[in-house]
Amino acid sequence: MRCIKHTLAKLMSAVMIVSAATGCSGYRIVGSAGNDPLGSATVPSTTTNEPPTEATTQPPEDKRVHVAAAGDNLIHYSVYKNAEAYAGGVGYDFKPIYENVRYIIEAADVAILNQETIISQSNEVRGANGGALLFNSPPEVADAVIDLGFDVFTMANNHLLDYGTQGLEESIRFWNEKAEENDLTVLGAYLNEEDSENIRIREVNGVKIAFLAYAEHLNGFSIPEDSSLRVILNSEEDVIERQIKKADELADAVIVSAHWGVEDTNVVSEDRIELANKMVNWGADVILGCHTHTAETMEWITRADGTKGFVFYSMGNFVCAQTDNFNLVGEIPDFDIVIDGETNELSLENVGVIPTIVHYDDGSFSNMRIYPYSMYTPELAASHGIPYATPRGNYPDFSWDILNSIIEESIPEEFRKLDK
Repeated sequence: MRCIKHTLAKLMSAVMIVSAATGCSGYRIVGSAGNDPLGSATVPSTTTNEPPTEATTQPPEDKRVHVAAAGDNLIHYSVYKNAEAYAGGVGYDFKPIYENVRYIIEAADVAILNQETIISQSNEVRGANGGALLFNSPPEVADAVIDLGFDVFTMANNHLLDYGTQGLEESIRFWNEKAEENDLTVLGAYLNEEDSENIRIREVNGVKIAFLAYAEHLNGFSIPEDSSLRVILNSEEDVIERQIKKADELADAVIVSAHWGVEDTNVVSEDRIELANKMVNWGADVILGCHTHTAETMEWITRADGTKGFVFYSMGNFVCAQTDNFNLVGEIPDFDIVIDGETNELSLENVGVIPTIVHYDDGSFSNMRIYPYSMYTPELAASHGIPYATPRGNYPDFSWDILNSIIEESIPEEFRKLDK
């Protein structure tokens, strides 16, 4: 723009000089020597009172990505038994469980899910039955959540070795195949060290988003030294710092899935607050917390340079068959990543969560489905099957008032999206 203005000024100056020299308001075109039969010709001038105009360009538009995420896709025994019933006893149909939140996931430009259970087809045991907290899910789970609209799947969690390294390797290969077939992004458990250093980046609406995922522990199990499998733990802060900084260089935005915390509480521990601050200052823009099976608070974290990242300390369960009321309320984070068209600076807008409720009808966990808060009613809350499910529940009661008290205790008012 500055060059255009300079050129116009020079042209106007030249016209003024020629005009002054000829003593008239016009300007003269002089023919080549010996080729101008008229000698010279005076061309009438065209005058205007309008000042010269600058060439104008529209500023580049902002880039915007709408993101949705969900917490633990926890396929308990009773969850896949519901899927078996929905399928009429032949195979599994998980789609009815998720159908009520389909519109939320489909509306997102990118949707992220924490897949809490492995999928190992050589193991027949499919879930936690009789109190055994070892999980292995039917492949139809993947078909259902892919169909729902999720396209990023994080696997870093404490149940990865429930069926040993064989089960984990099968699950990684299964999801890698699904990724190739459906243009998915899968991360958090890797076949080898080299793949664990391959930062997953997904370009959406012209915005490059890097995804990372880490787990706090593996329920006391460990990967044998002679295995090439790799899961990065939260204790490996040097690796996490290096990867986040690398991701920050490669992408416009960095989203970290953090599997951490103490189960069955909405109290955020100091060690998580400390690690969240480190991650944001290393370059993470959004942290999606998993593992506690409870909805927890969220907050902005300001870096030394004044920019901000955001942490959802725990999204709670996406689906489960638990019997404590606080385990049945989850969060779907819902926000926009915005890249300023002129400055290329990143910001997060419309940040909040949509509360969700896992509902079942009776003590056998029948007719299980997930509701967003906007679709749930006092009548549904009064009919919840918690009081009949099991006497083991610490908080077996459920009601509309109890639901709202859980939300009020867990989600700051400014971040509640109750109407969406």
